[in-house]
Amino acid sequence: MLYNTGFNFKLMDAAEGSFSASFTFTNNCPFTVWPGTLTGGGQPQLATTGFELASKASSSVDNVPASWSGRFWARTNCATDAAGKFSCSTADCGSGQLACNGAGAIPPASLIEFTLGEQDFYDVSLVDGFNLPLSITPQGGSGNCSSTSCPNNVNAVCPPELSVKGSGGGVIACKSACLAFNQPQYCCTGDFGTPEKCHPTNYSMIFKGQCPQAYSYAFDDKTSTFTCTGGANYVVTFCP
Repeated sequence: MLYNTGFNFKLMDAAEGSFSASFTFTNNCPFTVWPGTLTGGGQPQLATTGFELASKASSSVDNVPASWSGRFWARTNCATDAAGKFSCSTADCGSGQLACNGAGAIPPASLIEFTLGEQDFYDVSLVDGFNLPLSITPQGGSGNCSSTSCPNNVNAVCPPELSVKGSGGGVIACKSACLAFNQPQYCCTGDFGTPEKCHPTNYSMIFKGQCPQAYSYAFDDKTSTFTCTGGANYVVTFCP
């Protein structure tokens, strides 16, 4: 999980590098999703912080700075009420609007995280829980630029104590054990705040079993962080 694993990335300053990145979002889900974007590190937000993406449609965000870091996710079951407030059943950002305007996804939410630079770092994270499958596919670049994904529906195996149910009674998202129980051994906090002390749990292993490449808990770096050099562009796919 790029935001809290202690990596000290040396980012390329925009003035030093001539390239910028393009992200293409593709929705392979059989329903509409509403992607959200959040820029980290005090940098300006991207040109869009939230948009609608119909089933089988694609949309691109171009000219992303070479030193950008942030995350993407997809909201589901979104609607605008009679008062004009926009909200979603999963991964809502709480802005009340289609645009998230610098607000992040409310867990549980499947996340895609990037830190761009001379070497790009990226991951799929289920540390904040799961709401739908997703993937990252580099285009171009060099240096063994691998795809990564969470291809399976964790909701189908989510235990009752972690399940979030929709109005129809079906499971629409799966909480992390940290969110559900707020205990240090699940959150990797307090006495469990180091990789040596915080290990996989029976709950995190449910997520890992469905999505072996994704972060299942905070210190899941060895199998879940991917890199690419050479100024790649990226395709983010929901329901790959």
